Order: sequence, then structure tokens, then C-alpha cells
Amino acid sequence: MPTEPSPRFRAFTAELKARRDSLTFGVQLKQSAQLFTDDILAVLFPHFCRERYFTAEEIEARLVLLERDLKRMIGPLLADASVTPDEVGHAFSESLPGIHDMLLLDAEAINLGDPAAESLDEVILAYPGFSAIAIHRLAHALHALRVPIFPRLLGEYAHQITGIDIHPGATIGTSFAIDHGTGVVIGESSVIGNNVKLYQGVTLGALSVTKSLARSKRHPTIEDHVVIYAQAVILGGDTVIGHDSVIGGNVWLTESVPPYSHVHQENQVTIRQKEPHGSAMR
Repeated sequence: MPTEPSPRFRAFTAELKARRDSLTFGVQLKQSAQLFTDDILAVLFPHFCRERYFTAEEIEARLVLLERDLKRMIGPLLADASVTPDEVGHAFSESLPGIHDMLLLDAEAINLGDPAAESLDEVILAYPGFSAIAIHRLAHALHALRVPIFPRLLGEYAHQITGIDIHPGATIGTSFAIDHGTGVVIGESSVIGNNVKLYQGVTLGALSVTKSLARSKRHPTIEDHVVIYAQAVILGGDTVIGHDSVIGGNVWLTESVPPYSHVHQENQVTIRQKEPHGSAMR
């Protein structure tokens, strides 16, 4: 006869069941967040749309349905919050015209700054930097409304499809451009001004701090009209990159630089002598 499971084993299986139930909700929420993101972008930009809207009334009706879906998804997350799903849904919908205007400026900045870009439509359709910025602006609006978890799901969706990791808490000004973009990381308390351009692999990160400082300013401030080239790493909440500066590739910065700075690594070129028959001496 099979032996009876021990009380400890039964408690263990009950715990796994509870975790599985919680995880099932999490997976459903994650999938819903991705679909919601796709649907919002499809309304804001026909480039992302699988169907055609013929009238302004159809677009308005679609946005009303998306607001309803948002309130349904975030309802369980706001059970202990000071804001209600209705308040969040209404405020988010009202923020969409402003987000759309900012995204058009972002697309134009990418288009003007990249000689390979042939049109604004190409940027919106094909550039991962634009997709990451677009999703970030949606996630940031929800983050500003103090919605827990859900903005992070949007940000991680952007990370998944573009390779660009922007925390929803990061504050980003107008006409923001990310060129290529793979490996870009922008931390939670980063503040980025207007007309800033980042290349692939740039990190705006934090110096190591204790968990008790999680709510402090841990990430750098990038002022207006700054260009940061590939693989540059800028760390620390007190680090400020002054306006109109250029940060070269592979630079490591943990302290501020004044406006109009040009920061670059020193390169050293060594020319090897050759033996008479032409082979390089070692």
C-alpha cells in the first residue's frame, strides 16, 4: 500500500498550489499588458494597425474600449491604492494627445539625426529606438499615476522586443533619439532633457546602494542637447552631464561634467617595426 503523505509534504503542495494560482494571474496580466500596448500603439499610429479605421468616431470608440480594458486589468493591483481604476483610466486617456505629440517629435529627431533614415514612416515602422520610446512614454504616464507593476510590464515588453531597457520612472524630455539601441539601459531616477541622443549600449545607471536608498535619486541627469556614444557608462544620482556635451564611446563617468564638455577615452596607437623581409617583429 502507498504510504500516506506527511503533513509537511501536504503543506508544501498547498503552498505550490497557492503560488501557481498567483502565477497564473501574473501570466495573464503580462499577456494582457502586451496586447494592451499593441492596441494603444495601433490606434496612435496606423503603422502598427492590422485594421483600418474610417472615422474619428471609430477611433474614439476603440479608445473607450481600451480605457475599459485598462481599468479591468489594473483593478486588482489598486486594491490598496489611493487612486481608483476609474481615475487612472480617465487620466491616462486624457494624456494620450500629449504623448502622441511627443512621439512625433521623437520620430522627427530620429529621422533628422540618422542619414540612413529615408522618412518619418520608416522610423515609426522599423526603428526599435522609436518603439522603445513609444512604449516608455505610455508606461511613464501610468507610473506617474502610481499604478504598481503594470508599467513595469510595459517596459519589459519593450525590452523584450527591442533590447532597450527603460524603467517607467525615468523622466525623458522632448525630441529624444535612440540610434540602433541594442543594450541601452536607462534607470528609474534618470532625468533626460530635450534633444538628447543615445547610441547602442549606453547605460545610465546607479552606483551600488543599500535597499534603504531605493527611493533616492540614484541615476544621472542628462541636460539638453547631449550626445552619448556607444557603450558609454554614466552612473550615480549626483552625476550631471551639462548641456551641449558630447560623451564618447566606452567612457566611464561617475562625476559631473560642465556644459559644452567633450569627454573621450585616450587612444594609443602602437606601430610595430617590421623585419627586412616584411614580417612584423614580435
